[in-house]
Formats: sequence, structure tokens, C-alpha cells
Amino acid sequence: MNAPTPAAHLAPVVNARPVPQAFIDALKARFGNNCSTALVIREQHGRDESAFAPVPPPSAVIFAECTQDVADAVKLASEYKVPVIPFGVGSSLEGHLLAVQGGISIDLTRMNKVLSINAEDLTVTVQPGVTRKQLNEEIKSTGLFFPIDPGADATLGGMSATRASGTNAVRYGTMRENVLALEVVTASGEIIRTGTRAKKSSAGYDLTRLFVGSEGTLGVMTEVTVRLYPLPEAISAAICSFPSIEAAVQTVIQVIQLGVPIARVELIDHHSVRMVNAYAKLGLREEPMLLMEFHGSPAGVKEQAETVQEIASDHGGNAFEWATTPEERTRLWTARHNAYFAALQSRPGCRAISTDTCVPISKLADCLLDSVAETEASGLPYFLVGHVGDGNFHFGYLIDPEIPSEREIAEDLNHKLVSRALRLGGTCTGEHGIGLHKMDFLVTEAGVGAVNMMRTLKQALDPHNIMNPGKIFH
Repeated sequence: MNAPTPAAHLAPVVNARPVPQAFIDALKARFGNNCSTALVIREQHGRDESAFAPVPPPSAVIFAECTQDVADAVKLASEYKVPVIPFGVGSSLEGHLLAVQGGISIDLTRMNKVLSINAEDLTVTVQPGVTRKQLNEEIKSTGLFFPIDPGADATLGGMSATRASGTNAVRYGTMRENVLALEVVTASGEIIRTGTRAKKSSAGYDLTRLFVGSEGTLGVMTEVTVRLYPLPEAISAAICSFPSIEAAVQTVIQVIQLGVPIARVELIDHHSVRMVNAYAKLGLREEPMLLMEFHGSPAGVKEQAETVQEIASDHGGNAFEWATTPEERTRLWTARHNAYFAALQSRPGCRAISTDTCVPISKLADCLLDSVAETEASGLPYFLVGHVGDGNFHFGYLIDPEIPSEREIAEDLNHKLVSRALRLGGTCTGEHGIGLHKMDFLVTEAGVGAVNMMRTLKQALDPHNIMNPGKIFH
């Protein structure tokens, strides 16, 4: 099947269903002040960090405080056949939160309790509104940590819904590997549990994996049980500059293929370094750069770092800067996580269209270098960062929202990039999810038969199509 044309992604199709006043009245009777129809609140919950043009917001926002609140709201929505959109902190990038078929938003941020810490079993159970930073703060006294780090201080519910990963995925995996069990409110308002705290199970269908990555289209997660990991005895971070992106990428490929257990390895191109320097008042060399982190025993960390430094030197890497104290490491990783905001500040008033492809590590250089050449030739401002240890990278195209031609150029570049990744055996999204933006690419990647099976599952679990409708597939 041919890849979709760029024009397919320019604007979301809005087909809002009517929301009966009787339904709104029923919500207000049940939730009182925890149900808001104020325009400013509705608009806040009707957008995310994507570059889509605004669409009409949801008709009401429910601030849930417990699982029963979610169940009651969904039961009413099911009765009136009104769409439901779960809301965390709004950091998704592919239009997940846009109310393209109308409906209500269920805000889960007040469900922010850590319910149980089972340090002996290396697990924790939380409500969906707990953020990753909050979780790590609450468990730090146990000597454990939760490693999934998508950059934004996202909620565990949102991270589970989009199957998030981030900078630590090369060593610790993604949410797919780290979510053990869930409590979910289904489309009928029923409360079910999937999975257990045990490390493995062969009991029936793997419903936990089904809901993780479902982007709110099958149910609303109200509890999440995840794996924890012991804090490493030693941690060391380093940055290394390279004469070219190719040299940096070849270094990463060799490190991974040699089996070096590096915890993090991030690529930052020279545009990103320049933007971060201006934003954070840093003095980093404005060349392509790898930002790396090593976890383990002091001897193991030293051996890993020496191996990587030797490989990098063979590819022209220089200006190694080591960071062993928490303050030094925080400075380096803050620079990486601020790349998005630094880029936006570099062109005031712009919006960033972010790509999200992932390819087999052996194809990383082919995909990345051809995409850089295309983007440079376009003349559009951009930045490039990537969790390249697992073949995942992101271009951020900086467009003026008042100039339609720039949006078209960015979408064309994204179209070519994703098509290239698919040809090389990769995926159209490594961690952001499908949302609205990549529905056509999902068909190209998975095939018509597989997408039809997804539709069948959706119809079976959500016969009225009320759970975040219009996302993942048409």
C-alpha cells in the first residue's frame, strides 16, 4: 500500500455529535462543582502540544477524584452515547485530546495518590494522575526509582495510554515492558482489573498490553502498577562533540552492537545545541553531540565509559565532559529536556511539528542522514534530538502558523521521513502514538487486515464508540 499524501495530515476532521442538555444536567447533579462548563476550562482541556489548529472544545470537564467518579461519568456518557476523552497534563503531541467528535473531558489530575509501594517486589501502584517526577520523589527513600522519562512531567496514566518511553528506554524499556497491572473503567462504566504484581503470567489474553498504548480509545485507566528498579550504585554522565551527525550516529551503532549496557544515549544536533545555549546560557560546543549516561557499580561504570570514549574517539569524538555529581548531571539533562522550549524561543510565535520515527539500529544512519539532507534543503528552521540508542529520533520543524506553505513543507518532510522509516523496517511512531496525525501511516505500517482487527476490537469493547473517538484509525 502506498503511503498517504502529506495533505491528509493538514487539519483534523471535526464531526461533533450533539450533547443533550439532559446529559449535562445529569453530570452537574452528580458532580456539582467538579463539573465545569466554563469556556476557559473547556478550551484548556480541548488542546494538547500538537500543532493542529484549534477545534471546538469538549462540552464539559469532569474533575474525577476517585475510580467511582470515572465509572459514574462513563456510565452517563454511555447512556447518552456521548464521547469521553481522558485528560492528564495535556502534553501529548499527536492531537490525542482534541474533541473532534465532541463530548466531555475527564480530568484525572486530582487522582494523584501513590496507593502502595511494594519495595520488596520492586513494584508500585498509583492513581493515573501521579506524574513521573512525583513518583520518584515519593519513593526515593526506598532506594528505588522509576526510569521511564519522556521529558515532559507526564502522568503515569497518560504515559501508559500512549506507551511512552524516553531517554532511558535503551536500558529499561518502555511503558509496554514496565506496566504490570491496571484498573480500567470500560466503555460501559464497568470497573475491571488486568494483570497482577507477579513478574509473569500465562493466564488468558494479555489485556494489560491491550490497554497500554490504546490512547484512551478502549477505556479509562484508574490505577497503574509499574516496575521499579534499584538506584544504581554509581552514575556517570558525559557529553561528547563530533565533527558530523554521521560520526555521532556511527558511534551509537557500534556501542549498541557491541552490547555496551549504556543507560542513556541522546543525539543533539548543532541547531539544538545553539538553541539550548541561547535559552539556558550554556557554553556547549555548537557541534553535533551525544549526551550519555552510565549506570552500575563504580567499576562497571568506569569500564562502560572507557569503552564508549574509545569508540567515540575512533569516529572523531572530542571534548568529552564528565559529570559525576547529581548537580552536574542535572545540568546536562536539563539542557536536553529544554531543547523543545529552547527551539520555540529561537523563533518567537512559531509552532513545532515534531516527528517520531524509530528504525532498527542498523538502519539508523541511512534514515537519519537522508532526512537531515532533505530538511536542510527545504530551508525550514528545525532541530533534531533522538533517543538514538534504540533507533528513535525526532525532528522539530519550526513553522509560522500564519504561513500555510510552511506547514505544508513540514508535513511533506514528515511524510518523506516516515515513509523512509517504514521502508527500512521501522515504525511511524516510536513513542508519541498515532492520535490524529498518523492514522493513515498506521494502515501503511500494519496493513489493512491488522487495522481492521483493531477496529473489531474497538467495536467489541466500545460498541457506541464513545471512548476518545476519531483517534488511531478513521
